[in-house]
Amino acid sequence: MTPDTSLSSSRPSSPPVFVTTHWSVVLHAARADTTRARDALAHLCQIYWYPLYAHVRRRGYGPEDAQDLTQTFFAHLLERQALAAADPTRGRFRTFLLATMNNFLVSEWRKARAQKRSPEAPLVSLDWAAAEERFDLEPVDAATPDKAFEKQWALELLESVLNQLEEEYRRQDKATLFAALKRTLTGSRETQPYDELAASLGLTEGTVKVTVHRLRKRYRELIRAEIANTVASPEEVDGEMRHLLQALAER
Repeated sequence: MTPDTSLSSSRPSSPPVFVTTHWSVVLHAARADTTRARDALAHLCQIYWYPLYAHVRRRGYGPEDAQDLTQTFFAHLLERQALAAADPTRGRFRTFLLATMNNFLVSEWRKARAQKRSPEAPLVSLDWAAAEERFDLEPVDAATPDKAFEKQWALELLESVLNQLEEEYRRQDKATLFAALKRTLTGSRETQPYDELAASLGLTEGTVKVTVHRLRKRYRELIRAEIANTVASPEEVDGEMRHLLQALAER
């Protein structure tokens, strides 16, 4: 779901969204492997695994090879040598991940397949059948695999945030309200049918406008929080927000 353009300039009034990010925890794992670092990496990769799989497929690999590559790549990420290559001063997890995958495809694939690894729990849950079905349904994209990865990353991040927001409303017994209002998260504010929504929900139009304002605000906060966990410092969040909007706008 594409956010409205107000995301590029709106800032939440709440306190800073993080002190320690998932990405900074992962960077620390290059020096001290911990369960916390593995959990942080798993959280990050849960959003990125499908964009990575689609990226490999767009690079010309068949479904079986793409599955093996993606799974083996995650095992590769857990090795300290891979994490040690990350440059904290160049911050973004997304940039590190794509560069590492591209390097892995060029120089590490055959060697990685030849190595005998001990069985271990997968870093993230991967539904290959659903991934391939989804990939087959995607329209042909003339963009380069790297550009397509950027857009897929943006879409996956927004989908994750939307799911988080829906879960928050569900826990408050407001699932019906969220289902009715989630379409207001896209498009301009002027085109939202507040009068129709008010009538369908049995609320006043003013109440709907206030509720939508709060929904949008929380949506922005969750997007910023999710992005914050993929950079090394708070100063990079606004830049990533702009990049997200740019990736969504490109065709």
